Amino acid sequence: MSSVIYPRSPREQMDGWVYLPRFIDKIRLHLAGKLPEDYRANFAHGGFDAKWLEAAGLRADDFIPVVRESITDGQVCDWIHRNVSRSSADKAAFNHHVLNRGREENEPAIRERLRQRKAESGFAHRDDIQTFVDYIDADEKRL
Repeated sequence: MSSVIYPRSPREQMDGWVYLPRFIDKIRLHLAGKLPEDYRANFAHGGFDAKWLEAAGLRADDFIPVVRESITDGQVCDWIHRNVSRSSADKAAFNHHVLNRGREENEPAIRERLRQRKAESGFAHRDDIQTFVDYIDADEKRL
C-alpha cells in the first residue's frame, strides 16, 4: 500500500474556485513535511499553484501563513471571502483555464506536453484523459 497522501482533485471547489482545495491540501502537506517529492519543484511557484495565486491577487508568502494558522478549510474559505475580491468572471476564467488545460487547440505545445506526460505514465492508450486535470486525477488513481 502506498504511503503517499494525495491532495484533493483539482476539480474540487471552494468559494467558487476550482483547484483551491487541492492547493490548501498541498500547503498542509508541505507544512507537515509530507508533500510528495514530485510536487515540490512547482509548489506555490509553478503550474496551477502559481496560476491560482495570480488569479487571486496573492503571493505565496501571504497565503501560506493563512493556511498554517487555520484549522479548518472553512477558516481559509472565510479568509479568502474577506480578502480576495475577484469577480465571478475572474473566477470563471481561472476555472475554465484549469479545467481545460491541455485541450486548447491554439496551444499545440501544451497539448504535446500532455501527450508526453500520458506516455511517460503509461496512459498513452487512455483517450479519456483530455486535460491536465484528467491526467492528475488518473495519476492519483481517482480516474
